[in-house]
Amino acid sequence: MNKRMIFTDGSVNTRSNIGYGACLVISDPDTPLDILKTLITVKRFENTSSTRLELQTLLWALDGLHRSDFKVIIYTDSQTIMGLPERRLGLEKNAYLSKKNKPLSHGDLYQEFFKRMDMMDWELIKVKGHNPSNRKDNIDRIFTLVDRASRTALRENNETALFPADR
Repeated sequence: MNKRMIFTDGSVNTRSNIGYGACLVISDPDTPLDILKTLITVKRFENTSSTRLELQTLLWALDGLHRSDFKVIIYTDSQTIMGLPERRLGLEKNAYLSKKNKPLSHGDLYQEFFKRMDMMDWELIKVKGHNPSNRKDNIDRIFTLVDRASRTALRENNETALFPADR
C-alpha cells in the first residue's frame, strides 16, 4: 500500500484573527529538504484562532486526497488534533454542544475531521516541534520547513504588527 505523509502547521495573529496554514504532502521523506521546501503550500485563513487554524489547515491539506487506497500519515504539533480521536465519543454523545447546551466553537471542524477520518486510513503522529537542531531527526527537519513557511507567510503579509517573534 502506498502512503502519503502530511505535515501541517499554522501561525496566527491573535489580534487580527488572521492566520496562515502551511502544508506539505509527500510520499518520500528522503527527498532533499531544498526540494521539499518548494513543495510547501500556504493558505490564508481569516476569523480564526490558533486551534481553529490547526484544524482548518489539516482539513485543507486533506482536500487534495480523495482516494482511500493509500495510508495517510499526518504529522502535527497540535495537541487538539492529537486528542480528537479520544474525544470523539463524548463529542458525538453531546451533539457537539457545551455543558451549557451551546454549539462548540470548533464543532463544525471536529465533525469534518471525523468524517475524513472515517473515509481514510490514517495515523496521527505528534511532532514535538521547536527542538534544538542537534536533536532533530529527518521528520523534525521536514516539520521545521512547514513551521517556518507559515510563520514567514504571516510576517511577509504584514499580519504581524502585534505578532510575538518566533513563538
